[in-house]
Amino acid sequence: MRIALTLATLLMGGVATAQTCGGSFASFVDDLAAEAVATGRNPATVSAFFTGVAQDPDVLRADRRQGVFQKDFIEFSRSLISQNRVDNGAIYGQRYAEVFDRIQRDYGIPSGVLLAFWAFETDFGQVQGNFNTRNALVTLAHDCRRPELFRPQIFAAIDLFARGDFDPQTTTGAWAGEIGQVQMLPADILENGRDGDGDGHVDLKRSSADALLSGAAMLSSLGWRPNEPWLQEITVPSDLDWSKTGLNHTLRGGEWQQLGIAPKSGQIANLPASVLLPMGRNGPAFLAYPNFHVYFEWNQSMVYVTTAAYFGTRLMGAPVYTAGTPEPGLSGEELQSLQRKLEQRGYDVGGADGILGEKTREAVQAEQQRLGLPADAWPTQDLLGRL
Repeated sequence: MRIALTLATLLMGGVATAQTCGGSFASFVDDLAAEAVATGRNPATVSAFFTGVAQDPDVLRADRRQGVFQKDFIEFSRSLISQNRVDNGAIYGQRYAEVFDRIQRDYGIPSGVLLAFWAFETDFGQVQGNFNTRNALVTLAHDCRRPELFRPQIFAAIDLFARGDFDPQTTTGAWAGEIGQVQMLPADILENGRDGDGDGHVDLKRSSADALLSGAAMLSSLGWRPNEPWLQEITVPSDLDWSKTGLNHTLRGGEWQQLGIAPKSGQIANLPASVLLPMGRNGPAFLAYPNFHVYFEWNQSMVYVTTAAYFGTRLMGAPVYTAGTPEPGLSGEELQSLQRKLEQRGYDVGGADGILGEKTREAVQAEQQRLGLPADAWPTQDLLGRL
């Protein structure tokens, strides 16, 4: 589910911007091959890479079908966090204890963080996807929805092929081009791939050690702060100034405690932190520390990020979160209607897609303040009606 632009992608700025898409697929592939050769790649390697390339309509269908992110946090997290995944997290944590000890020592990343990604992305390597990766990347680059993301990944895949770590005919993965047990895009593998088992190759499909160490290196490159927390469940007082909550508002841990915030377990770190209320003031409540923001470089979905971060704490021993009694939220169509109303009022919500992302939450909070409602950034029927 890695859908954010990466450092490796941005470093390839000449390839990533102002590129064509659409039109004849064959001509598009010819242009890709010409550009690959023009930027210094071996013509024979490029020719072998593109031999047999084909559009994959199933990739485009999958790209348009992401309604799972319209679920609220409680529904989404309960659908992903099963007892089986909790139990397997403990099993795999023990089985690869040496690898996780190395990750903790070298990167300051606790095992629960990688175990959560490993579980959600591929069920600990068991379900890695069967889409031909080369075809998926070329299909998505040819499509004009997000070519700036996928076109650079094609050139990264050619480079992986040249060094023997990618087979354009047989390498498979997710529909969006991610490869291996923790689902990394080719540019991420080039930048952060690590040979964890010492065999001289980076094989994220068959080597768990390679996959976990590479995932840790990527998180570190994205800004993970070693040996710091990322998310912590809290209790909040009923008279909290809700306008101070949300990822766009930050206080230090000690300041939040002075306002009545208390940890459900452990101690609050005196670090910059935001109060995250994924379903409003009556639902679950968390403190989000700086490392929480790194998750958005892995995946841009708020509900996925919050669930993955929470599951990481759960695998490190945190209790099951308190669901509370949140007000009923909006359906996907109702949220789209709300987003259109917010856009009409000048807010940038990232489009009326029916997904409650951070931009929509910030706009909701601003309108709640304007209308004298509790400004907890949770869109309700009441707010929709007032707008």
